[in-house]
Amino acid sequence: MFTVTTMTMSTARLVTPAVTTAAASIAAIDMERTLTQLPFWSSLTEQEQETLRRSAFVRHYKKGAFVHSSDNECLGMLLILSGEIRTYLLSDEGREVTLFRLYPGELCVLSASCVISQITFDTQMTAGMDTDVLIIPAIVIAALKEKNLHVRCFLYELATKRFSDVMWAMQQIMFKGLDQRLAEFLLAEAERTGSDTIRMTHEQIAQHISSAREAVARMLKSFSEDGLVELKRGAITLRDKNRLNRLK
Repeated sequence: MFTVTTMTMSTARLVTPAVTTAAASIAAIDMERTLTQLPFWSSLTEQEQETLRRSAFVRHYKKGAFVHSSDNECLGMLLILSGEIRTYLLSDEGREVTLFRLYPGELCVLSASCVISQITFDTQMTAGMDTDVLIIPAIVIAALKEKNLHVRCFLYELATKRFSDVMWAMQQIMFKGLDQRLAEFLLAEAERTGSDTIRMTHEQIAQHISSAREAVARMLKSFSEDGLVELKRGAITLRDKNRLNRLK
């Protein structure tokens, strides 16, 4: 499901039997430079920094692979290096509710419920595309949380931010119609990618806005008939952003 590499300050040791293209790209990562992206890095002691250099590692997840679920290990803190992770809730009936997506440079601790006991619900995480993730193991981040006030404050601030994302997603589902959620998603995706053409399937969009594929297909057809978008196989081009904005 994934390739694991263990990184040091300037070298990487492959622990899989064969070197793949993805693994080779991971091995090229400068771990020191990557770790300095952590907001609390400068607040760590030299010993704490060395602990992270020795313990942090990178995993490569193929598109569609599970990154975290209630049945998996308590990973720890995640830093997205490349790709995309979708975080969602899964009901007993199999319905998925997307909470938020994580992109390069973003951090998450919802996969570390063993570290922050206030995280009391189980989330699922799936790679939306081939994705590289820096992982600080749960046991390490837990020890830092107990010893370093800066790390503790950062973890709770990060958890609060992600819970705000969750609340925003719940508000969208409960108080906005499908047309509003779809219009907002299309506009946000166009802004994020810098392109008015969104290359996603109806199924993928339905997952992101927590709806059914058939309902999304019908709404997109309605948008197309109204001249708001142009539909092509695997792609949606925004034609009237002003009217889409008025739908939000």
